[in-house]
Amino acid sequence: MKILFLSEEFPPENTGGAGLIAYNLARELNGLGHDIFVVTHTGKKSDEGETNLNGLKIFKVYGSYHPRWQSWLSLYNPLIISKIRRVFKKIKPDVIHAHNIHYYFSYHSLKLAKKYSKAVFLTVHDVMPVNFGKLLLKNNKYVYKVNIFDQIKEAGKRYNPFRNTIIRHYLKYVDKIFAVSNSLKELLEINGLKNIQTIYNGIDVNEWELDGIKVGEFKNKHNLNEKKVIIFSGRLIEAKGGDQLIKSLALVNREFSNFVLLVVGKEWAYTEKIKKISQDLGLEKKLMFTGYLKENELKLAYNSADVSIFPSLCFEGFGMANLEAMACRKPTISTFFGGPSEVVIDGETGNLINPNNIKLMSEKIIDLLKNSEKAKKFGEAGYQRAKKFFSLDKQLKITLEYYYEK
Repeated sequence: MKILFLSEEFPPENTGGAGLIAYNLARELNGLGHDIFVVTHTGKKSDEGETNLNGLKIFKVYGSYHPRWQSWLSLYNPLIISKIRRVFKKIKPDVIHAHNIHYYFSYHSLKLAKKYSKAVFLTVHDVMPVNFGKLLLKNNKYVYKVNIFDQIKEAGKRYNPFRNTIIRHYLKYVDKIFAVSNSLKELLEINGLKNIQTIYNGIDVNEWELDGIKVGEFKNKHNLNEKKVIIFSGRLIEAKGGDQLIKSLALVNREFSNFVLLVVGKEWAYTEKIKKISQDLGLEKKLMFTGYLKENELKLAYNSADVSIFPSLCFEGFGMANLEAMACRKPTISTFFGGPSEVVIDGETGNLINPNNIKLMSEKIIDLLKNSEKAKKFGEAGYQRAKKFFSLDKQLKITLEYYYEK
């Protein structure tokens, strides 16, 4: 088959979330002999055009606009749509599989996909089809119907009253919507979406086992030797529990001071606030920011850690950081909001927490830092769970079944 992936994010520029999931699937399908094409976004005009990545034919589409127009241009972006149309018309794929299209590419691209292919699929990784931005805990529930007032509060002056209705219209052009967890499927259905099937994200655990010498070199480079390492991978922002994590580490520091928090990912404006909080709490030497890491370096970072932490305050569709830690045999302390509760088994592969309970979070961190045998046991159990229930082969097999049905 000729299969085209439509994903705003894609390696090597982006190795997180939806982009990495799309890449892994595309790579595996290419290995099975299918002709794979990828349309992705670039913020650099000079990078626009055709390229190749490990046998994948990549079409980079340039586009940019001010965030104030997001709720409108995320529905129909005329400058981007014309470029995507040309690629679709040129390739005429059998299958178009979209992953994240809710910013630059716009949902109108699904209508185009239906016109130029035999089957269209959309993997939903987050709450964006039903909510303008991050969905925070409300009334102690993380699965609930979003109302107009929630939308206005989130979007402010950028609020578009027609947004969700128009998105539902464009989703009619999709043969099947894939949700990355049952929790996300439930939330989408409660908010009016239909035709949804859960397909968990997958991982090849063999690719995350690295040579000990290289791991040692990484630890030397970042001065991690003789310390217990807690890793946070992603955007350490307010919605991801940044404040709560730093405050819990202040409690950890009272009982166990020989640790460092390794923050892996791009620094954002909110990072400065995190640094200020850490300084006020006397933790500035406990935080280490690596910045953005490429795929191999990210794997080295996980393998250098003792514990993974994922304290998100917002609804998480899946929580890939947990699965990455499990693939490296690391115990994980994770939010229970959304998909992570289906990945992490509390008391077996790690701990599920409410990030607002700072004291409990600190206790779980201390427990795993002090009890290396428990941490090792949790890590091994997590590895076996990732291998059995969240393998890339399993994700690929289920996805292919849907492709062939059409």
